Amino acid sequence: MRILFPFGAGLLATAAAAQAQDARRTYANPIDIDYRYNFEQVNEGISYRTGADPAIVTFKGGYYLFQTLADGYWSSRDLVHWTFVTPSRWPMRSIVAPAVWTDGERIIIQPSMMEPNAILSTSDPDSGKLDFFVRRMPAIPGQQGPGVEPKEGEVPPGPWDPALFKDEDGKWYMYWGSSNVFPLYGMEIAFGDGKLAYKGRARPMLALQPERHGWERFGQDHSGTLPDGTPIAPFMEGAWMTKAGGRYYLQYGAPGTEYNAYANGTYVSDKPLGPFEYAPWNPVAYKPGGFVQGAGHGSTFQDVNGNWWNTGTPWIGYNWTFERRIGMWPAKFWADGQMSVSTRFGDFPHYAPGAKVEDPERLFTGWMLLSYRKAAVASSTAGEFAAARATDENPRTFWVAGANKPGETLTVDLGAAKTLRAVQVNFADYKSGRFGDAPDIYTEFALQSSLDGRNWRPLARTEAPRRDRPNAYFQLPAPVEARYVRYVHGHVGGANLAISDLRVFGSAGGKAPAMPGRVTAKRDGDARNAHVTWRPVKGAVGYNVLWGVRPDRLTLAYQRWADQGTALDIRALNIGVDYWVAVEAFDESGVSKRTRAVPIR
Repeated sequence: MRILFPFGAGLLATAAAAQAQDARRTYANPIDIDYRYNFEQVNEGISYRTGADPAIVTFKGGYYLFQTLADGYWSSRDLVHWTFVTPSRWPMRSIVAPAVWTDGERIIIQPSMMEPNAILSTSDPDSGKLDFFVRRMPAIPGQQGPGVEPKEGEVPPGPWDPALFKDEDGKWYMYWGSSNVFPLYGMEIAFGDGKLAYKGRARPMLALQPERHGWERFGQDHSGTLPDGTPIAPFMEGAWMTKAGGRYYLQYGAPGTEYNAYANGTYVSDKPLGPFEYAPWNPVAYKPGGFVQGAGHGSTFQDVNGNWWNTGTPWIGYNWTFERRIGMWPAKFWADGQMSVSTRFGDFPHYAPGAKVEDPERLFTGWMLLSYRKAAVASSTAGEFAAARATDENPRTFWVAGANKPGETLTVDLGAAKTLRAVQVNFADYKSGRFGDAPDIYTEFALQSSLDGRNWRPLARTEAPRRDRPNAYFQLPAPVEARYVRYVHGHVGGANLAISDLRVFGSAGGKAPAMPGRVTAKRDGDARNAHVTWRPVKGAVGYNVLWGVRPDRLTLAYQRWADQGTALDIRALNIGVDYWVAVEAFDESGVSKRTRAVPIR
């Protein structure tokens, strides 16, 4: 059954609204694509949508996104609107963590593999037509079989989590590795006549050193243990190579995708096979706090305007350890060689620029979160899955409707009339019972707004063509004054209607909060850790704790909610590196001035 929404064919902006609208396109993480249902746990009956290990390349003016277990890929012209492309051929077991690169004439797609397999390519990615670039790779020299411990000079099965890179001199390189035992490897390769040839033997490129690099410790906030307290060695995976300013940045994900601390780091060299040096300003992409948590294992690419971006894999993990999504953040390569990724307000709306932008932080729209911990009511509720869970900024808690039928509603009271600019509806999978794509897997709903809770007006709605939208994001065509936002259900493909968070962005119209005071920062006896405190700010919704290796370059951020207190343990520092830290407060009207950066001593 298809719901008939109580308004016209769509949102028709008036001339005045069109003049008022901000023409710049925006997006919010997790990115709004039709994530596919995973089939790996079909025999166990565990159903969930997931996205992971994103590889984005720019090709002939467009962008192409490949990821793990999608049975296809996505195309975009603006980094905001993505269209799924069904390929002409695809491995029967699908593709995991692919290496993707373009030589200007084609896109080359190399799946992770434990034994020799095929590499695909396309010169017309929008059509979905894929060809065999290499029908069967040869075994890597010195490669041992599964379960066999490699000897010196030998390598384990692979390449798993590969990366491809073509240098300016025409030479090709391959990097790979996914292990908490073995290093990340690299070697020169060559393509020709439908074959791949290895130039020499694989060389170890780098390995984790969690005893020196705090952020490389496994677990929630780098606890170093599983939830039951069992110690575990961290994992290194997700190689990616970027050349910028004449330097080679060999990137990797660590310490594991399962928790909030998943991040990207890099080693740097003046040669594609090193030797590489650890970057003291690691990690480069780090997002342990907020709604989206985790930024590891992704790709770095340059858009058509010359702006750099870094992608990664935020964690959900409700149904299964590897239930994840995809995030995208602006990046920068500084003149002195530092690479940084801006994750400050990294799950709030950001602009997708139409020109070159020097400061990635300027892409933050300034639209603040209006829905945190706000009262919510629903037309029906299943068991303990109450409506209040839809405003707690936690993707692992959610509201479940009593029935998955058209007309079910979820209403959020913002507490007062505020200016709305964007809404994000994040669906959850609760006993969804789906394990692959199907014609009835799509999302359809309407959003309405009201000043008094009685008279409702259309705010936004899903439009044709139908697609699944697990993290549906709507930039409103013009600002809207409203106190209430209501979700009106039409259709989801899962067995249950479940929403983890209905997130509303805009402004309360007041003054920005005061600047926090009395910031203290003390390094522990374990120099990988530091304890930061600050004075609370009245009315603050949350704080950003910002730190870095220079007082004028605080490139790392940890978002905290005000109800979490005014202290934070940073456990991501590198031994032997000096740091500075500052704090800023935010509320529904804006962001405070940043405190003076103080050294972490």
